[in-house]
Amino acid sequence: MSGPSSDLDTFCNILSQCKCLAILTGAGLSAGSGVPTYRGVNGQWTKINPMDVVSLQAFTDNPGRVWAFFHPKRDACIKAQPNAAHHALASFSISSVRRKLLPNLIDQTKPPLYITQNFDGLCRRALDTALDNAEKGGEILDKDTRQAAHERLIEIHGSCYRFLCTQCKALKTRFDTPLADIFANEDVVEQAKNGGYTIVVDQLPRCGGSQWSGSNRYGQCGGLLRPAVTWFGEIPEGQGEVVRNLTKVDVLLVIGTTSLVHPAASYAATVKKNGGIVAVFNLGETHGDDKADFAFYGPCEETIPKLLERLAELNAA
Repeated sequence: MSGPSSDLDTFCNILSQCKCLAILTGAGLSAGSGVPTYRGVNGQWTKINPMDVVSLQAFTDNPGRVWAFFHPKRDACIKAQPNAAHHALASFSISSVRRKLLPNLIDQTKPPLYITQNFDGLCRRALDTALDNAEKGGEILDKDTRQAAHERLIEIHGSCYRFLCTQCKALKTRFDTPLADIFANEDVVEQAKNGGYTIVVDQLPRCGGSQWSGSNRYGQCGGLLRPAVTWFGEIPEGQGEVVRNLTKVDVLLVIGTTSLVHPAASYAATVKKNGGIVAVFNLGETHGDDKADFAFYGPCEETIPKLLERLAELNAA
């Protein structure tokens, strides 16, 4: 059995004819922005057991260690900037771009389903930039259009900007850092991450903030906050929406993911089962590439813009 094709022109011709496109992205998409990946050479999971820092049991046993792992990661995400691949994919949210690059979509009124496993917020920031730039360029974007674009971007592993109170269950969005005074001490955070120091619960982020004054009101109750991200063993967000849409998809772009973590690892198989085409974009070969129809290797911030550039050239010919 032959492997996936690397013929870009052939794939672009298929993509330009697709009726329903979906996009799945993983950590490799943000590698070019300086956000570390998890697997492969120098991946984060080669240095620490993920079950010690990204599971509900780990948070129950030692919430300080989980927060010590998460806080510097969140800071890195805040400091990072979307790269060329983020911006290229976000351009599909613009109606004029879709009509130019994907003229045969059945529904031109809404962007392709965009599923990301990344909680770094870079996909959404690139989306906001694309919408703002389109409006400055004369595109008419009302509130509903912007909302639809954001709703089509599903962060299945949550966001580094959202937090859940473990007591009153209030969901909060915060962009400031540090979220607790103790996180300003990098040495303490590093020791706590490696299990050499215990940060007590009273020093961790709480519902109502560091100035909590004893209120038990919803959203101000003083309860311990947890990152609103999907840990191992938890159900990713938006699965109902994803499953409903995947049955209609005839082309799936799989970008910057090793296809090892479920349920995202099964999305390509679902599309293939329904007769769709799967194209992989990764730095190098990964698990499951043999099941793809096309595979293009190299940094995502180079291969994805090249894809859109060539698609525009062929459509204009």
